[in-house]
Amino acid sequence: MRVLHTSDWHVGRTFHGVDLLADQAGVLQAIADLVVDRSVDVVVVPGDVYDRSIPSADAVEVCNRGFEAIRAAGAVIVATSGNHDSPARLGAGASFAAAGGLHLLTRVSALDMPVLLDDEHGPVGFYGIPYLEPEITRAELGAPQARSHADILDVAMSRIRTDLGTRRAETPGLRSVLLAHAFVVGGEATGSERSISVGGVETVSASAFDGVDYVALGHLHSPQTLAENVRYSGSPLPYSFGERSHRKAVLLVDIDAAGLAGVERIDLPVVRGLSQLTGTLDELLHDEALEAVEDHYVSAILTDPLRPVDAMRALQSRFPYAVHMEWQRPEGNPELRYRDRVRGRSDLEVAQGFLSDVRSQASVGETRLLEEALRSAMAEEAVSVRSDDPLDAAEVPA
Repeated sequence: MRVLHTSDWHVGRTFHGVDLLADQAGVLQAIADLVVDRSVDVVVVPGDVYDRSIPSADAVEVCNRGFEAIRAAGAVIVATSGNHDSPARLGAGASFAAAGGLHLLTRVSALDMPVLLDDEHGPVGFYGIPYLEPEITRAELGAPQARSHADILDVAMSRIRTDLGTRRAETPGLRSVLLAHAFVVGGEATGSERSISVGGVETVSASAFDGVDYVALGHLHSPQTLAENVRYSGSPLPYSFGERSHRKAVLLVDIDAAGLAGVERIDLPVVRGLSQLTGTLDELLHDEALEAVEDHYVSAILTDPLRPVDAMRALQSRFPYAVHMEWQRPEGNPELRYRDRVRGRSDLEVAQGFLSDVRSQASVGETRLLEEALRSAMAEEAVSVRSDDPLDAAEVPA
């Protein structure tokens, strides 16, 4: 049996406010094309199918079209819910969907009830562990003592091993694939994942999954191998500039009569590149070497001495997918203490410096307004001091 491991679609996610639905539709079609090209039997999605618990109508439409394309390409789909998904909403109509080849494993109470699919060697059991929030699921799993992710996962895996042992006693050739959404020790986060920590402990050990032929993990967004049979496929698209150096991929998993036969990484097409650029606004707008990244999502760090006016609009005239910009003053040592920076400077110079730091250098008219404001403040302070002086107060007639 040939299994394609993909995860963390996050359909409906935005990237610095930019809608990614078109990009997501494109990459889901690329996955469907791989199903045809590589004769894939099953596509597994271990969690975070959607980016929100209540996805938009457009996100649902894109996701459904992706499911339909993969199913039309010839693969059965097995998916679980992640920490971004609503298990009840994702799993709505699961029994009906299963009849069409889409198996949505979102119920905690059914995590030890596998989807059984046959190949020429017999059945393969696909178990799905939806994201398990200890505070919410420990009662349902009958484990009131469970407090951490490791505790609750141990209970879930105990149930799965018991069921797997029973089934293997009846069907000795049964092989197993497990879908799980968790942060496994040794995995490396990219910065675009939502924390799932509980009391500061969010990780679980890879050994918690012992006894299963292949473990398809979801949650971390870069492809990673924690053991030969325990892997993250990562997300199909980058969701932060911290992922700009990652090549997104899926994992092609072959299951033979003995279990795991091999895993092949297949890089996904780059829908749109990510670039982080640094320089003055003029340099970024006119540097010919940047022609290759003009259609990338761009994060720009501007180093102009003064904050440029309407800089994002100017950047987008060359980089239409510029989505993030920050200004860093090139001069000065930001680590200097404030009192050292203002020592020997007049009140007017301090005020002008503040205005320059947060916006741009004060104009002549603005400087005049600052002078008037400071004179007014000093005059009011002088009046206040005199009224508080007991000698002055004694001279006031009763």
